[in-house]
Amino acid sequence: MASNNTRRGFDPKDKRFFSKEAVINLGIAQEEIQWLLDRDYGIDTVINFVGNHYLFSSRQRLALRRATATETQYNKRRSTLLPLENAEHGCMFIDGFNIIITLEVALSGGVIILGKDGVLRDLAGLRGTYRLIDKTETALNLIGMALNEFNVPQVKFFLDEPVSNSGRLRNKILSHSKVWNIPTEVELVRDPDPILSDMERIVTGDSIILDNCKGWFNLSRKIVEDYIKDAWTVRFD
Repeated sequence: MASNNTRRGFDPKDKRFFSKEAVINLGIAQEEIQWLLDRDYGIDTVINFVGNHYLFSSRQRLALRRATATETQYNKRRSTLLPLENAEHGCMFIDGFNIIITLEVALSGGVIILGKDGVLRDLAGLRGTYRLIDKTETALNLIGMALNEFNVPQVKFFLDEPVSNSGRLRNKILSHSKVWNIPTEVELVRDPDPILSDMERIVTGDSIILDNCKGWFNLSRKIVEDYIKDAWTVRFD
């Protein structure tokens, strides 16, 4: 049974960590981090160095890590981004936990970070555990609405099998797909990343997959901007 009134990824301290003044400093730090990354410094070293300089919290450092990459990575991701108008031309392959958790966080009033690559990412973290919450139903409804809006003819979700309740989420997706009236598959796999990294027509916010895939749709951002008007979206640039 889904937990009621659970606020996925919500942290009351975020009002301070991502206040107007804090975001200005985070924006300055993001530019410094990218400058160093573009010169081949390692991400861990850079985040620690810049984070210590500005005395950022672990949440702020995580946000910077998820929002920032090299110029080369940005260019690669832009070059493989597919217009959603092309979604009707074939099966869409979805990184299930990635999009669902991001939407759950947005629906919960948690911080969503808009990266310089135009991708929305949450700060919830999976860490091998997941449980259905009351926002899960709404997230799946919104996904179905978007799939139908763009006339997606077929969809396949990939879920991390080792994550707790992946089987229950699989059943929930398949149940909702009957309402979508779109042929839907859900595959439980040990690790979706290498599978999706070798594909095109995918949906994910995972940076590693985006850096390697042949083509991707920015569906999460479209859903949040169109259907979750009160989402707490933060950008640093």
